[in-house]
Amino acid sequence: MTGSPRPVPIAPAAARTGAAPGGTRLQNVDALRGFALFGILAVNIWVFADPWYATASSNPSFTSPLDQAVRFLVLLLFETKFYVLFSFLFGYSFTLQMAAAERARASFVSRMARRQAGLLGIGILHGVLLYYGEILALYALLGAILLLCRDWSPRRAVRGAVWILAGVGLLWVVLGSLQWLEGSRDAGSTAALSKLDAFQGTALDTLGYHASHWLETFGALLILQGPSAMAMFLLGYAAGRLNVFDNPDAWRPLGQRILMYGLPIGLAGAGFYAWAAAFEPGTGVETAAFGVGQVTAPLLTAAYVVALLRIFATPVGKMLERALAPMGKIALTNYLLQSVLLGVLFTGYGLGLVDRFAPAAVLVMVPVIFAAQMALSAWWMRRHRYGPAEWLMRWLTNGKRPAWRVSRAAGVERVGV
Repeated sequence: MTGSPRPVPIAPAAARTGAAPGGTRLQNVDALRGFALFGILAVNIWVFADPWYATASSNPSFTSPLDQAVRFLVLLLFETKFYVLFSFLFGYSFTLQMAAAERARASFVSRMARRQAGLLGIGILHGVLLYYGEILALYALLGAILLLCRDWSPRRAVRGAVWILAGVGLLWVVLGSLQWLEGSRDAGSTAALSKLDAFQGTALDTLGYHASHWLETFGALLILQGPSAMAMFLLGYAAGRLNVFDNPDAWRPLGQRILMYGLPIGLAGAGFYAWAAAFEPGTGVETAAFGVGQVTAPLLTAAYVVALLRIFATPVGKMLERALAPMGKIALTNYLLQSVLLGVLFTGYGLGLVDRFAPAAVLVMVPVIFAAQMALSAWWMRRHRYGPAEWLMRWLTNGKRPAWRVSRAAGVERVGV
């Protein structure tokens, strides 16, 4: 969440570490991770389906008013909003890892260093083989910075996050203004055609494209998303230190302010960014709008979180929370699985259907794919303690091989795993 939280005494160990009472797993956090995966899919699918996505030109094959409306909707509600949420939850989970290390009387620094190294390795493999725009490697590096901030107070973390967001937002607005005054515009057709050829080619063509573009894209993500991701790490860390999700009702006044002020400001900023990206791509206007979005997107994302937590408190919402939680429990596995599925659908790894579907058809695929992942996740978690990627990460983190199957005699599942 954004905004400075109200002062709360931080004396007991549970409050210092962000552990839930008794160490039980927080279902609402898992459900929010599941929701974040939906938003990530709604954005990442365009990287695979539309070679013109994120270039300075719109796809010339799909130019109807409906096509433009769908693109605008995705830009307005999804793009730049859900990696922000995922980053926030990463910071929150960092405090759960602190709690787990404290309960185990283990060195948190050693555990986290191994975990981040494992995440870096998985991220590099993911980027080179499956999705050149992946963000795990960036999270691994930023997580190392968060490790250096592990003794920060919640207030200091919030202040640090606000300064980062304000500074980077102002920087992009200034750069956009200079670009607008110069009248310069980026070009995107060459990159789009190169990607189209690779994804319509063989599996080796697709592999070559991912491998040759990963490092360059990583550098771009470091500049474009790194600062805001780091800011959200800090906000998530602050929320975890204050145990915000243990008792959301205690933070209801803050949530009300987020809905009253953050939601309209976030939507206004998102609207400006969506208009600029859809109708002024590659110009200084889009660059400046991106800077505005760096400041306002966290407000809209926070409004999503507050609204979901209130929905989860209702009888129907509790069912939704339970349905989303398995997705979030194995979020890393599901994130990687999304790249596999999208690669099979749209690239030379499978059907090669890139640039075949109108935007409305691509958007319809999102809930279909996500529903299939939800069903698979629920089935898997009834039989296994962890997803495959989570099992590997736990092994790397704790230095010992974890159990694979669910034991009938298993007790309460612990957080921070």
